[in-house]
Amino acid sequence: MLPAEKLDQILRRHGYLEARLAEGASPEELAEIAREYEALKPVAEAIRAWREAQVQRAEAEAMLGDPEMRALAADEITRLEASIPELEAQIRRSLVPRDAADDRPAIIEIRPGTGGEEAALFASDLMRMYQRYAEAQGWRTEVISLSETELGGVREAVVRVNGIGAFARLKFESGVHRVQRVPVTESGGRIHTSAATVAVLPEAGEVDVQIPDSELRIDTMRASGAGGQHVNTTDSAVRITHLPTGIVVTSSEKSQHQNRRLAMQVLRAKLFDAERRRQADARAADRRAQVGSGDRSERIRTYNFPQGRLTDHRINLTLYALPQVMAGDLEPVIAALSAHHEAAKLAEMET
Repeated sequence: MLPAEKLDQILRRHGYLEARLAEGASPEELAEIAREYEALKPVAEAIRAWREAQVQRAEAEAMLGDPEMRALAADEITRLEASIPELEAQIRRSLVPRDAADDRPAIIEIRPGTGGEEAALFASDLMRMYQRYAEAQGWRTEVISLSETELGGVREAVVRVNGIGAFARLKFESGVHRVQRVPVTESGGRIHTSAATVAVLPEAGEVDVQIPDSELRIDTMRASGAGGQHVNTTDSAVRITHLPTGIVVTSSEKSQHQNRRLAMQVLRAKLFDAERRRQADARAADRRAQVGSGDRSERIRTYNFPQGRLTDHRINLTLYALPQVMAGDLEPVIAALSAHHEAAKLAEMET
C-alpha cells in the first residue's frame, strides 16, 4: 500500500514550487526552485495518474452490473489493471531516498593488487574500460594522475569523470576486481589470477570541504613515467599531504597550477567520502541491504577471459559478454546493480 500522507506531501510540494515559479524570484532562487520542480514533476504526474486510474477502475467496476456496458467496462478494467501496477512501481522507485551525491562528477582511483605486472596491465584495462563507458554516456574524462610501468601497465591512475549522474552510475564499482587470463608475460600459456582495486568517490567542492592552508604540506617534484613521451622534464608535479589525516594526493600534468587544482579536487573528494562513510555508519550499523559496502577490500567481480565471462559476486550476475564489457559496454552490469540496490532500499522501507 502506497503511503497516502507521503503522496499528498509530494503533491503539495510540487504545487508550491509551481506557484513560486509563477511568482518570480531572484535568478539564483529560480534556478534552485526549477531544479526541484523538474525533479518532482515525474512522480507528481505518476501520483495523479495512479489516483485517477483507481477512480476509473471503481467506476468501471460499478458498470459491470449493466448488461449493455458490461463488455466495455471489462475491457476498461483490464486496461487499468495493467497500468496501475506500473504507476505504483514508478511511484515506489521515486520514494527511495536519493544519495545527495548521485549527480556529482566521480573520481576513480585504480591500483594493481596481487599479481605483479599482470595486475598492473589489468589495472590499465580497467582504466580504458571506464573511459570508454564514460565516452558512451557523453561524459568527459580527465586524467588527474597516472603512473605507468615499462610494459604500459598502471601503478596508479586517478581519473575524473564529469557528467550528470556519473557518481550514481559508477559508485558500485568500488572494490577488488579479479582477472583470470593468460598474461602476456607468460610463455607457458598458463592462466593466472590477479587483481586490481577500484575506488569511486563523489567529487566535493570547496563549500562541502573547507581545508585550511595550515593543514596542508605542498611539494613540487619531477614527474616520472614509463619512458618516452610519458616523462615530464619540468618540476611541475604536485604532491599534497593533508597533515591531520596523512592522506597524500598527487597530480602530474604539465601545469603546476593545474596540478594543484586537480590534487585539491582529489583531496576534497577523499575527505568528503570519509565523512559520508562516517555518517552512514552512524546511521546504520547493519548495511547488508546495500550492494556491497564499497570497501575496496571486498572482491566484487571476476573477469574470466578464456571463457569470455564476467561475474559480479554481489548480485550473482554472470554475463558471457566480456569483450563488450571491456570495450566500455558496462551498462548491463551497472543497470543490474542499480536495480538490486533500489529493490533492497524499497524492501528496507517497507519493513
